[in-house]
Amino acid sequence: MRTVAEWYAGGGPTMHYILAIALIGLVVVLERTYVVVIRAKTNARLFIERVITLVRAGKIEEAIRACAASRTAVADVALLLLRSRTHDEEDLHNVAHAADLSVTPRLTKRLRYLPSLGAAAVAIGVAATLHDLGEAVPLARSLRPSEFGLFVAAGLVLAHAYLASQAELIVEQLDELSVRLINALIDRPDVRLGHR
Repeated sequence: MRTVAEWYAGGGPTMHYILAIALIGLVVVLERTYVVVIRAKTNARLFIERVITLVRAGKIEEAIRACAASRTAVADVALLLLRSRTHDEEDLHNVAHAADLSVTPRLTKRLRYLPSLGAAAVAIGVAATLHDLGEAVPLARSLRPSEFGLFVAAGLVLAHAYLASQAELIVEQLDELSVRLINALIDRPDVRLGHR
C-alpha cells in the first residue's frame, strides 16, 4: 500500500501548485473562521435580550457599557444605535443601515476566494492530467493531479458553505437587533416573531 507521500510525489510537479492553492485556501479559512465564527459570533439571543431589556428600562448608559464590553458584530451595531442619541425613527433607520453597511462586508470579506481557489485547483489538476495523457503517462499516475485538485476543491467549497452560512446568520441577528432596538428607543412595542 502506497503512502500519501508516495502518492503525492507520483503526481508530478503540478501537485505543488495545487498544494499551494490548498495552503492559501487554508489561510483564508482560518482567518475567516477567526473573524466570523470566533470574534463576530456570540450568543446573540442573550445579548439582544439583555440590551433590549436595559433600553426598555431606560438604562441606556448601562446598555452602552454592555455593548462596549463586547467585541461582537451585534454589539457594534447596537453601540452605534445607542450612541446616536436620537429618538427619530428615520434617523435611527439611517444609522442602522450605515452600521449594516459597515459590519456586513467585514463578515463576508474574502469568502468568495474559496470557491475560486477550489475551481483553480480543479482546473490545474485537469490540465496536468490532460498533459500527462498526451505524454503517454500511465493513467493511474496522470489522474493524481485531478484527484488532488478535486479533493482540495471539495474542502474549500465546504468551508465556504459553512462560513457563508455563519455570516448570514450574524447578518440576520444584526437585522433583528436593529429593528428591535429601534422599537425600544422610540418606545414602540417589541414584537418577536416565532417566540411566545
